[in-house]
Amino acid sequence: MTTKIEHSYDVLILGSGAAGLSTALHLDPTLKIAVISKGDLSSGSTAWAQGGISAVLDETDSFEQHVADTLSAGAGLGDEQVIEKTVSEGQKVIEWLLSIGVGFTRSKNANSSHDLHLTQEGGHSHRRVVHVADATGNAVQNQLIEQVKAADNIDVLPHYIAVDLITTQKLGLEGNRCLGAYLLNRNSDQIEVFRANNVVLATGGASKVYLYTSNPDGTCGDGIAMAWRAGCRVANMEFMQFHPTCLYHPSAKSYLISEAVRGEGGKIVLADGTEFLHRFDSRGVLAPRDIVARAIDYMMKKHGLDCVYLDISHKSEAFIRKHFPNIYERCLALGYDMSKEPIPVVPAAHYTCGGVMTDSSGRTDLEQLYAVGEVAHTGLHGANRMASNSLLECLAYGRFASQHINLHARHDLPNIDIPAWDESRVADSDEQIVVAHNWDELRRFMWDYVGIVRTTKRMERAKHRIDLLQQEIDEYYSNFRVSRDLIELRNIAVVADLIIRGALSRHESRGLHYTLDYPETLAKLDKVNTILTPPQTKPTKPV
Repeated sequence: MTTKIEHSYDVLILGSGAAGLSTALHLDPTLKIAVISKGDLSSGSTAWAQGGISAVLDETDSFEQHVADTLSAGAGLGDEQVIEKTVSEGQKVIEWLLSIGVGFTRSKNANSSHDLHLTQEGGHSHRRVVHVADATGNAVQNQLIEQVKAADNIDVLPHYIAVDLITTQKLGLEGNRCLGAYLLNRNSDQIEVFRANNVVLATGGASKVYLYTSNPDGTCGDGIAMAWRAGCRVANMEFMQFHPTCLYHPSAKSYLISEAVRGEGGKIVLADGTEFLHRFDSRGVLAPRDIVARAIDYMMKKHGLDCVYLDISHKSEAFIRKHFPNIYERCLALGYDMSKEPIPVVPAAHYTCGGVMTDSSGRTDLEQLYAVGEVAHTGLHGANRMASNSLLECLAYGRFASQHINLHARHDLPNIDIPAWDESRVADSDEQIVVAHNWDELRRFMWDYVGIVRTTKRMERAKHRIDLLQQEIDEYYSNFRVSRDLIELRNIAVVADLIIRGALSRHESRGLHYTLDYPETLAKLDKVNTILTPPQTKPTKPV
């Protein structure tokens, strides 16, 4: 018989990136909080973010222009009220980060009242990206981790993997509220019960569903899949962002080359030095990511190329070392001196613009369940995320969600018996090759059939494959003891299905979704989101 290990918290936060940690730090210190991480605290996507955080700080800039740029990048799907609320939080976010010791790059700007260096990235009409050289995410993550570890009311629990949310509906009770989650302790291989008055999904995106990605290995859409299974709606999953410039090298594992390189004068060229982005958009290298990635994909396919090149060698070595020290050293270690030669780049899956539907406080359809950061669909990004709005969203919504929890904090854990995870009828698998094969097959057909440029025929083929794979995975899941690989495979299969369904239902091309069968953007679909509702579930409140 399985021994039940049970923990109780006021707030359970799944995910230890900027969204999860900032939520924890803004919660009332009287609340007992658990922060869960798949691996080490710094293993999520935040630490990989190079560019920065967008905020209106320059006197020649304005909130209205930041809003306009975000709406433009979102290709008609951004929620203006959400964008205004998030953009207006930018200054507070930067001030808070400065107060906890984040060492932003300084450079006195004649047009501002501060000495923070601002850079410009694709889609932005002004310099408004605050950064720490070319390793902003790592610097922010480290300071957040220090603050969380110093908090007496926060338990930090690394090496746990969320298996599924616990809800009253799943227990056969009336209504549908979140009661906590089942988590796999990777050290003991036991599944433990974590009951909580409030659960916050801060699990990041789902770019691992594609064969080539700039993201760390854990970005499997876990939170999206768990919320879907618990009855939450998801929206706009067809809008998967491909970063245009990841280093093309067999040992680089899709090492990201920050968009700030282009913002500081880098050019995208063919092997002979020919620039081509101006043929696709008048903004050239500073066009939004969807346009740049699609242009690169088109040129690679047209000319049978393995890659294109990013060239900033016309800048001095001193300039490059100052602005991009980590990228410079990484490229040099792989045999490329970016101060003397162009570096090879290709697009790779980078950011999930859709996700679990939330309101402006991060609340989902499921009572007592919140979602913040990349896992959520707030309406900020629309059909395409503008560069450096992601860390802004994580930090802003961490505050928004915590404010709502603080105002409505419940200390009354319901007197409901939550059963231990039942492993009495499962066995250890001796067929791990099945999981490995399905992992590989799914990510390959998603890259080939539901990638940067799509067709209905390819997407229908992908849908057929994912239906069969999900049947195989469900059977496997029912008969064998769960492992990290199996949990993540199950989740990326759910997410892949949601991406395909969203893409098939959008009969136009918009933002990150480009299909050869419907190449036009339809005005009648402006502001029309692709909303998917789980079968036999009803939203508990409007979002």
